[in-house]
Amino acid sequence: MLSVRNLVVDIQGSRILRAVSLEARAGELVCLVGRNGAGKTTIFRTIMGFRAPVSGEIDFEDASLVGRKPYEIARRGIGFAPEESEVFGELTVAENIALPTWTQAGGHNQTERIALAYKVFPGLERYRERGGQQLSGGERKMVSIARALASDPRLLLLDEPTEGLSPIIVPSIIDGIASIRSMGHAVLIAESNMHHVPDFADRLYVIERGEVIFSGTPKEALKNPLVARVAGATDAMSTAG
Repeated sequence: MLSVRNLVVDIQGSRILRAVSLEARAGELVCLVGRNGAGKTTIFRTIMGFRAPVSGEIDFEDASLVGRKPYEIARRGIGFAPEESEVFGELTVAENIALPTWTQAGGHNQTERIALAYKVFPGLERYRERGGQQLSGGERKMVSIARALASDPRLLLLDEPTEGLSPIIVPSIIDGIASIRSMGHAVLIAESNMHHVPDFADRLYVIERGEVIFSGTPKEALKNPLVARVAGATDAMSTAG
């Protein structure tokens, strides 16, 4: 479904990504793990067309995404929920979630797409008329993911979906991700903490200083000394921050 090969990205003259390769297949949950500044968000923003790579290939369903505009990539079936959530404060929860159905055609009709978003996050039902500026961080995160899901994607990119959230809300986010995966969607998430990787993840990539230093299953990652050192540094950073 998604194939990234030898991706190189520079930002303001500095090399941020160095020959990054990864893939995500339909029905898989794939996790990209690395400390803050490792390059995770740059990978996502490059896939979505917000940054142009120096070199490398990004293919989705056997079609190249390189050089396409973000709205074109979204229309091809990739949804993106950024780390900052970016919920529109002047819109209600219902309007935020419905927004992609106003602007983007999909294989399912508007009613089906909105119903699916609430099925994945049923807790949002009671906040339908609440304004975006009145939501907690966890509620904004759920709205952001639900809105991306309402775009009718076949692949979802979720940047730090549980970072900084109350432990009370994290299970709702994880359950939502599990539900999305069970429906056959591919899900690629970025996390800065190994302990935030869901136990049902199929594969993970560990990135350090713009390079993928490990690719394999979560169980294999936990046995890898290099990954353990990076994870330990990540945990310490998370605790300090």
